[in-house]
Amino acid sequence: MSISSALFVSLGERPAWVVLDDSWRKGLSMEYLVLIYRDESKDGDVDWAKLGREYEEYAAAVAQAAVMRGGKKLQPSATATTVVVRADQRLVTDGPFAEAREQLGGFFVLDCANLDEALEWAARCPGASHGTVEVRPVMPT
Repeated sequence: MSISSALFVSLGERPAWVVLDDSWRKGLSMEYLVLIYRDESKDGDVDWAKLGREYEEYAAAVAQAAVMRGGKKLQPSATATTVVVRADQRLVTDGPFAEAREQLGGFFVLDCANLDEALEWAARCPGASHGTVEVRPVMPT
C-alpha cells in the first residue's frame, strides 16, 4: 500500500492507518499475473519510443481502473542466471535455462474480479500485439 492510498489518523490511544483505496474488493477478486513474452531476436525492428508510449498508456489505464498491483520490465534474457540444485550440489549457469522462440520480457500483477476481466486487460496489453501474453492466477496467501 502506498502512502497516497492511506491516511494515518490518531483515534485516542490507538493510532491507525485508514485505507483510502479500493482494498474493500479483496476477497471479491483475485490476483492474476500477466506475463509478457517477446522474440528478442526481433528487437532491432521495434520502435521503442512508440512501444514505450503504448505501455505507459496501458499502465495508466490499469492503474486508473484500480486493478494494477505491480509490474516490471525485465532485462534481456541474456542477463539471466540459472540455478539448479541436484544431490545438494548447486549449478549456476549464465543465460536462460531453455532455448525458446519468445522470452519473458516483463509482467503485470492485476487484481481482477474474475478470469474474464483479466483476459480483457491482457488483450489490451501492447505485448499481445507483438508477442504473447500469458495470464495465470496467483495462489492466494
